[in-house]
Amino acid sequence: MPAFRRGDVVLAAMPVIAIVLLVTLLGLLLWILDRDEKDLVRTTLISDALWVEQTLRFQLTTDEDIITRLALDAGRPDADREALVDRLRIHVVSNPEVIAVRWYGPDGTAVASVPAGRADGPLPAVVERARALGQGSARPVYGDLETIADGTLTVDMARPVADGGVLVATVSVSALIARHVPWWIGEKYAVRLLDSTGRVLAEKSSVEPVDPSLFHRIAFDPPIKGTWLAISPYRLASGFSNNLLVGAIVGLAALAVASLVGLQRHVARRRRAEQQLRAETAFRRSMEDSLTVGLRARDLDGRILYVNQAFCRMVGWSAEELVGLGPPMPYWQPDQVEETQARHDALIHGERRPKSWETRLRRKDGSSFDALLYEAPLIDADGVFSGWMGSIIDVTDRKVAAELSRRQAESLQRTGRLITLGEMASTLAHELNQPLAAIASYAAGSLNVLRGPAPDARAVEAALEKLAVQAQRAGQIIRRIQDFVRKREPRFGPVPTADLVAETVAFTAVDARNAGVRIETRIEDDLPPIHADRILMEQALINLIRNGAEAMAGMPGVERVLTVTAARRGEEVVLAVADRGPGIDPEVDGRLFDAFVSTKAEGMGMGLNICRSIMELHKGRLVHAPREGGGTVFTLVLPVPVPAEAA
Repeated sequence: MPAFRRGDVVLAAMPVIAIVLLVTLLGLLLWILDRDEKDLVRTTLISDALWVEQTLRFQLTTDEDIITRLALDAGRPDADREALVDRLRIHVVSNPEVIAVRWYGPDGTAVASVPAGRADGPLPAVVERARALGQGSARPVYGDLETIADGTLTVDMARPVADGGVLVATVSVSALIARHVPWWIGEKYAVRLLDSTGRVLAEKSSVEPVDPSLFHRIAFDPPIKGTWLAISPYRLASGFSNNLLVGAIVGLAALAVASLVGLQRHVARRRRAEQQLRAETAFRRSMEDSLTVGLRARDLDGRILYVNQAFCRMVGWSAEELVGLGPPMPYWQPDQVEETQARHDALIHGERRPKSWETRLRRKDGSSFDALLYEAPLIDADGVFSGWMGSIIDVTDRKVAAELSRRQAESLQRTGRLITLGEMASTLAHELNQPLAAIASYAAGSLNVLRGPAPDARAVEAALEKLAVQAQRAGQIIRRIQDFVRKREPRFGPVPTADLVAETVAFTAVDARNAGVRIETRIEDDLPPIHADRILMEQALINLIRNGAEAMAGMPGVERVLTVTAARRGEEVVLAVADRGPGIDPEVDGRLFDAFVSTKAEGMGMGLNICRSIMELHKGRLVHAPREGGGTVFTLVLPVPVPAEAA
């Protein structure tokens, strides 16, 4: 009893421990998120700083390009001074950061100035630096930072002219930063231009940054010597929302602990109910384990909810391995997965009524057995349809007995076919007896006439002619049998299609009846004759009819119907033999007409190959296709003979 109570204490404490761990992990998560947020702010800061730097450099590069083009045009001998001054004026108006442009001649005198009067005074130091570099410099030369009378921070850029003069543009650094740093950058950051000592030279800022230590600095030299571009954010992420979230989590944890205490009595009551349920479940399981019928319950999605020991013994898998599995099941036959899946879907989504069928299942060791399944709706305690309960019976022994009975019936059928063969032999002997007896009679009569005192040559000639006719009749009977059993050269000629089909069906009717197969013929009227060897075509049709009859050996008797049709399709005559068998195995479908490929265990695999050769000899073709509703259709396609006049 104390051990039981200690176990209860541990179980009761586990939710509390879990909640404490959850709060700790959430706190750690918030700290990580706060750190990641600061890293994100710093990454964004660097990205925006680089963007600002590129924007300012781009604007200065634009000004440099314009000054360079103006300097090149001013150095041309045919340069129009008034037009150049107008262009200087347009550049100053269009670019507010350029406050003045001055044009000095080779002797240092002012040629032009925009605005007027800006060239008065001493020559800027950048002029001599530009002249020293000469035309070898592709870009303007920058001077030092200067503060003019109105307090504006400026920098000069100079570009030499081809005649020895210099073009100087004065750029307001303050205006450059104020005008070309976007408003959305100014709303988030303080943008400043610093010297090497960190002194602010120019800036665009709304308020002082909160954290002076959080900033990013980029060298702005060149173009402006000894300067740095620095930006700092105005606001940092506040931890108030995070603290509020942590407080809410701690409060919820306390509420959960209080709720656990209130659940203790309810848990005790549930324990007593569970004990009673376990006792009833054990009793029911003992009853189910004593059954020899397999039981299997599935939910509406087809997942296994329960199996009894009898079913586990049938398939070889344990209950732990099967419960929870969904389709396809491991005990389904690998070659029948699609068929079984279709039956399963029809059961799950079909009408809610009991159903039964026979199938073949696979054991864990790979062996198979025949099973009879009975499925009934599974109704829960609330009367709601929740799945299907199946009963499975192993009927392998029953099937073996049925197969033995079928083989015995086949043996009797073979005996009957032997008897029929004997009857056919006696009929053949009777048919041969008549011409042979007539031959003997005519021969004896001829001898009597020849032995007489005055032999009549005409009477002997007439008797010998009749004897020859009877001999030909006997030879035709024998040759017809020989044509089926020995090789001969094909003899082509017009063959009536309807007669060909009718005689072939009559020839195979006895075997079909013995196999329990009913042959139906559908022959169109006025079919044209085909140009063929009659014996070879009969051989091809007989092969297909016998194959179709054998394919239906495992089908129910009422379904053993073989349909032979003859029809015209345009310029072709189509002879089709359709069975209702299991169809062609996909594994041999592509090789069905190859030699030594057979779908029958005792077959040699030559019949269809011979049929295809016969059709190729007749310039036709042999094809097969699945029959709608099950089975296979083999089709002989022959061309309609072209009349001699048309040919």
